[in-house]
Amino acid sequence: MARPKPVTFDKHRVAADNRRAKFDYHVEETFEAGLALQGTEVKALRAGEASIKESYAEVRNGEVWLVNANIPEYSHGNRLNHEPRRPRKLLLRTREIDKMFGAVERKGMTLVPLSVYFNRTGRAKVELALAKGKQAHDKRQTVKDRDWKRDKARLMRERG
Repeated sequence: MARPKPVTFDKHRVAADNRRAKFDYHVEETFEAGLALQGTEVKALRAGEASIKESYAEVRNGEVWLVNANIPEYSHGNRLNHEPRRPRKLLLRTREIDKMFGAVERKGMTLVPLSVYFNRTGRAKVELALAKGKQAHDKRQTVKDRDWKRDKARLMRERG
């Protein structure tokens, strides 16, 4: 059975991307969440210095938190600069949080951030995915499929 295509969001400018996530996980469903940020974090994000490679999200006390995301201190900030790896609250609807909590508890799924971006209105958003971890053989199959697509495109280009 083919997996449904993920929902595309209005990404105006991507600040951080987690390209490894789609290799390590089967993405089941995606959500768009707002990001509660402090003072200089927005300026550091706009500078494109953020990293979400090792980050994940978890549900605590009915709230969703982005853990281990690295937004480095703003270079022109003062003593009121933010802490780089602090947990950041994600802004979601209660029904979405309940759905995520149920999937994580019952089905053993993981909440993985795919990207941090600014939408058209200038708000920082996180594309969050409910995902299931891939086994080693699934990863090998992904590499094999990717190589075949590349070779197929090259052959089609050569033959016209």
